[in-house]
Amino acid sequence: MIVGILKEIKTEENRVSMTPAGVEVMTAKGHQVLVESLAGVGSGFSNEAYQAAGAEIVAGAAEVYARSEMVMHVKEPQPSEYELIRPGQIVFTYFHFAAGEELTRAMLKTGAIAIAYETIVDADNTLPLLTPMSEVAGRMAAQQAAKYSERAQGGRGILLGGVPGVPPANVLVIGGGVVGTHAAQMACGLGAKVYLLDTNLNRLRHLSEVMPKNCFPMMSSPATIRDLVQQADVVIGAVLVHGAKAPKLVTREMLKTMKKGAVLVDVAIDQGGCFETSRPTTHTAPTYEVEGILHYCVANMPGAVPLTSTVALTNATLPYAAAIAAEDWREVVRKTPGIRAGVNVACGKVTYQGVAEAFGLEYTPVDQLLISIP
Repeated sequence: MIVGILKEIKTEENRVSMTPAGVEVMTAKGHQVLVESLAGVGSGFSNEAYQAAGAEIVAGAAEVYARSEMVMHVKEPQPSEYELIRPGQIVFTYFHFAAGEELTRAMLKTGAIAIAYETIVDADNTLPLLTPMSEVAGRMAAQQAAKYSERAQGGRGILLGGVPGVPPANVLVIGGGVVGTHAAQMACGLGAKVYLLDTNLNRLRHLSEVMPKNCFPMMSSPATIRDLVQQADVVIGAVLVHGAKAPKLVTREMLKTMKKGAVLVDVAIDQGGCFETSRPTTHTAPTYEVEGILHYCVANMPGAVPLTSTVALTNATLPYAAAIAAEDWREVVRKTPGIRAGVNVACGKVTYQGVAEAFGLEYTPVDQLLISIP
């Protein structure tokens, strides 16, 4: 298969979807890899490094799209790319469709096969391609919370861990999955008092056993959130509903009860955000204030640490890219349930239920679609 690696064009996105080491693996399997010129520069990989690994360097995105059977991105295609995508072409990337109606309708119109990193599942029903970026984003969430708690950054002027004689900050983490666990671990490491909420009692039992002593796993409920946000110096939203919009768990009314200058970090912003007052921000303008509460809602947090993120992402995506490239996508999907779960849009149909429900669109199960096409 001819596989195209595109340069990211979303604002301040410095990752790339495959390292030169990944290209070497793909070419060794007999695939031809086209890499858009300078695609890897933001992550520290030169054109020459890709060429040495066996890639062909291509001048622009139009040629990559025109020649490739499968194209790979890190973030979703941008509006300038919609017209370049062909019917039947595989687009393999993070899509987060449920948070983007314009993107969903544009991909339906292309007739392409949109396979989303974030909904591929493995044998134990976890999300192997979301996990590495969730690990990065969770750790960054605590790091950014610490920075923006400084007075010069608009926060209350507190040190998360305090010092002898001064109490540590109260950090509330909503969601005990990969993002929330890593955020809580980092905040605990800084010395904060951390409340970690989840709705799964078995998960809470596990967290109680493995988390540091300054982390307090608790059952999440609207009442618990209402109570704890009043005490919080930092709230980190780390909620994920597979392939669907994030629920709004912190309301505008709750903000009015919080300490002025407290910091909200919404890691769920790619899925629409879990705070009622959240809206996407960028690394250049990462924060804004509502009701005296500082909001950090950067939609591509791992893009700020591309050297780490790109390698972590390739480690996870490469086996799946190789599997998809090995044969016709329909055969791969028939044989591999985990990849089948990644097909969100195909041949002009919405094939992921959470996406269909988000926008009131017709849902066509992938299996049903496969029966209807040769």
